[in-house]
Amino acid sequence: MRIQDKLVPYLEYCEYRKELDKKTLKAYRIDLRQYFAFICCDEPDREKIEEYITELHKKYKQKTVKRKIASLKAFYNYLEEEEIISRNPFRKIKVKFKETLTLPRVIPREEIEMLLNYMYDCLKENGLTVYKYKLRDIAVVEVLFATGAREYEISNIREDSVNLNSGQIRII
Repeated sequence: MRIQDKLVPYLEYCEYRKELDKKTLKAYRIDLRQYFAFICCDEPDREKIEEYITELHKKYKQKTVKRKIASLKAFYNYLEEEEIISRNPFRKIKVKFKETLTLPRVIPREEIEMLLNYMYDCLKENGLTVYKYKLRDIAVVEVLFATGAREYEISNIREDSVNLNSGQIRII
């Protein structure tokens, strides 16, 4: 039995039992195929795995390397849990490195003011139904810039999270 032959059942397990996203499954599939293409054997030794990790560091950014290694660890954990292998080769391999922090780009205040002025000017045009949507859009942009909340956080604000009397919005 080749470990590579367990790739399809593993991906099915991830899809149906763990209910992972399709993009995650695609990334796992790519990561595992690249790994098997590199190691060219069924039971790689520690040296071969270390060599593969070094190659990853040469080719990819830290965040990508971290994800690829996580994909491999998850696969070997699955094989161990299913008792397909007796020893997980990644158990003793520690991969720690500092991930470079990239700060979000700041939009200059003048550009924000220009955007809001333009949006308020557009508010005066068209009919009542369009007016409601433009007002909503302005409110979203105002909340984005005023709070620094993420797009996802604002798009998930529910009606019960808004208190018009106090002027408060609960963002989760």
